[in-house]
Amino acid sequence: MPFGIAALSLAAWIYLLLFHGGFWRARERLPQQPPVPARWPSVVAVLPARDEAETIQAVLEHLVAQDYPGPLSILLVDDNSSDGTGTIAQEVARRAPSDRPVIVVDGAPLPEGWTGKLWALSQGVAQGLTLEPRPAFFLFTDADIGHGPRQLRRLVAQAEASGSDLVSLMARLRCTSFWERLLIPAFVYFFQKLYPFAWANDPRRRTAAAAGGCVLIRESALARIGGIAAIRGKLIDDCSLARAVKAAGGRTWLGLADDTVSLRGYTALGPIWSMVARSAYTQLFHSPFLLVGTVIGMALLYLAPPLLALTWPLHRDAPAGLAGALAWLLMAASYGPMLRYYGRSPVEGLLLPVAGFLYTAMTIDSARLYYGRGGNRWKGRDYGRAGTANRSAS
Repeated sequence: MPFGIAALSLAAWIYLLLFHGGFWRARERLPQQPPVPARWPSVVAVLPARDEAETIQAVLEHLVAQDYPGPLSILLVDDNSSDGTGTIAQEVARRAPSDRPVIVVDGAPLPEGWTGKLWALSQGVAQGLTLEPRPAFFLFTDADIGHGPRQLRRLVAQAEASGSDLVSLMARLRCTSFWERLLIPAFVYFFQKLYPFAWANDPRRRTAAAAGGCVLIRESALARIGGIAAIRGKLIDDCSLARAVKAAGGRTWLGLADDTVSLRGYTALGPIWSMVARSAYTQLFHSPFLLVGTVIGMALLYLAPPLLALTWPLHRDAPAGLAGALAWLLMAASYGPMLRYYGRSPVEGLLLPVAGFLYTAMTIDSARLYYGRGGNRWKGRDYGRAGTANRSAS
């Protein structure tokens, strides 16, 4: 029995390393010197913001400072904040240069059937379409994401050179505290395993993914899918948007960022746990069967190898212990490129089973919260089991 489990785990890791889109290589990046387009198109950056006073000034200042040769307007939708987010944004708007206008819009009450972020984005898009020149692209970004001065230039150049309708970057998350070092690289690693970037970037494959902190989308592609309204009730909005674009015949590109960073830190386990637990069960389509399968799969991949290797003196099954140790080493080796991306030692790859255990527990807790609350909850809003917002919580 131990050897059967170890052999199955080892076979799974061989498959993942050789045949799963090279997800672990972490090599999808924007070119440092992308081809220069014949014309730099107009861009409107749209930020949905709800109670983001801590970071909103820095985020807006990063956008105002973009070294982008074409027209750029920045449009913030204050989604009924209660912490002064809108006031801070208005102050930045007053100081912004005329060629980088910052426009602050007070968000309307949340209608039935919409998530808060998507309703704010929809209002921002509607406002952006009234601007001159009319935007050729929208940049959707979050109110805790900072962009280096050349990032928009590189995003647009990538879209134009590759013919992509959507270009997205997985922001570099902060990785300084103990819990960040243990869990943040693993978070991105697991995302890449779920959505191999090479597959997401291949127009011949159905895999589609994006990272909501940084999404550049053509206005024509957004119109073709029916606008933000096409995904209005989706809690995992970024991947839903990429899926809609790709299903409509559009091309998407997703990569790791080098100069788009999260300004929000996670110094304790609780905030990371909450971030994952709010949507992990949604990722499984709220299916108990998929939850059970996921738990079994995570145990087989991440827990069985080190347990079989470390308990070798107890079970005395040498082939099982050897296969478990080899699977553990392959797991650690696959984690190495992501650890290097975050400036960590490859030796920390041996701790991936610990992260895998914690993320499995977060997924189980996500299901518990979903059934306990009768749906999802985020930023003070309750969402029903169909994924739509409770109007009374807006």
